Amino acid sequence: MARDEVNTQPVQSRDDLVAWLAAGEKTPADFRIGTEHEKIPFRKGENTPIPYEGSRGIRALLEGMQSLLGWEPIVEDGNIIGLLDVTGGGAISLEPGGQFELSGAPLETIHGTCRELHAHLAQVREVAEPLGIGFLSLGMSPKWTLAETPVMPKSRYRIMADYMPKVGSRGLDMMFRTATVQTNLDFATEADMVRKLRVSLALQPLATAFFANSPFTDGRANGFLSMRSNIWLDTDAARTGMLPFAFEDGMGYEAYVDYALDVPMYFVKRGDTYHDVSGASFRDLLAGRLEQLPGERATLSDWSNHLTTIFPEVRLKRFLEMRGADAGSTSRICALSAFWVGLLYDQASLDSAWELVKGWTAEERDALRRAVPAQGLQATIGNRPLRDVAREVLTLSREGLDRRDRGNGLGDNETIYLDTLETVIESERTAADDLLARWRGPWHRSIDPAFFEEAY
Repeated sequence: MARDEVNTQPVQSRDDLVAWLAAGEKTPADFRIGTEHEKIPFRKGENTPIPYEGSRGIRALLEGMQSLLGWEPIVEDGNIIGLLDVTGGGAISLEPGGQFELSGAPLETIHGTCRELHAHLAQVREVAEPLGIGFLSLGMSPKWTLAETPVMPKSRYRIMADYMPKVGSRGLDMMFRTATVQTNLDFATEADMVRKLRVSLALQPLATAFFANSPFTDGRANGFLSMRSNIWLDTDAARTGMLPFAFEDGMGYEAYVDYALDVPMYFVKRGDTYHDVSGASFRDLLAGRLEQLPGERATLSDWSNHLTTIFPEVRLKRFLEMRGADAGSTSRICALSAFWVGLLYDQASLDSAWELVKGWTAEERDALRRAVPAQGLQATIGNRPLRDVAREVLTLSREGLDRRDRGNGLGDNETIYLDTLETVIESERTAADDLLARWRGPWHRSIDPAFFEEAY
């Protein structure tokens, strides 16, 4: 979730930025799991988008959730745009087109994050149903056009929307029409961060294939299993992609800082005002020579907020964000966190995963990233079918979760959440493949049944 930070401490040098990242280090005993998911609201019975205003709009939904939960409202220009759980650490926010996002609290187990998800959806339904609002579990809005998509009243999104068409053809589709699920995980040291970043970057296209769930656009099949992922290929090359430098010798906090310093900025926030500095350099802000704000110097808030506007397949902040998956059903949301926790929070599985991917070249990794949106698990890497890689990686994840051995009180450990992915491999069908089969068959090439069958 793009939630702005408030820390006015001045940044004196590049070293302060490096130290800010390094401060995210935790002992393994303190590792947590954060799961974020977006869902697309629609008007029940009409299968149309939900505007912000109105007695049955997004504002009313947020106000109802605030009344139910007692969370602190996040307000901009008199508009409620989110909610913050100041005690538990979770938050609810709006994406540009009204996608309703839960940023889950940092929790110890997959069981905990899965319980949080189900509780949230029950709470949302309690408020949304009287308003006639439902939520799709797809990775992209399947029916309405970009022009028909509502715009949420958030200043940072207005700045981004003005800038996006200058740097790619699909940025507005990304902002307004896609939905994702994301897992956020911790690191212990700089070396641990680098190992986890490399493994998760290399395997992010596999996650995209496993969780592909956006085969429809504008009311028809779009030719992809994950159109959401394909859209990212032409959004903004300066702030997206597979970070080839992360695999080079000397990778660490400093290398990521140098990369982020050169990613063009969107805005600088002072007080409640967003100043449009799109295209400007953070290096210039750091030096006090930003053309749009002469003499203004960088703060830690500026740095933290800038990092939220960088969109590689895996993003480094004070934790690592896995960003490759389409939104999906509750079982798939839980499966995503389980998949990455099994791989990255168990040292033996992490090391084995690195042995598996370390020989892949930057060109091979990029080719896989570009092939997966259309081919899914049918893609290849180094002349090896991705499906075969998937089986091996899923085994490593399962072994990692077995060794973690975190029970749910009913005799099950976290491996139960991987069953969804085992089914994908055994059936050779992703969620997108299943959707397309229904669209060509019992749905008679209509998207409308998805608003019933694929709603939370």
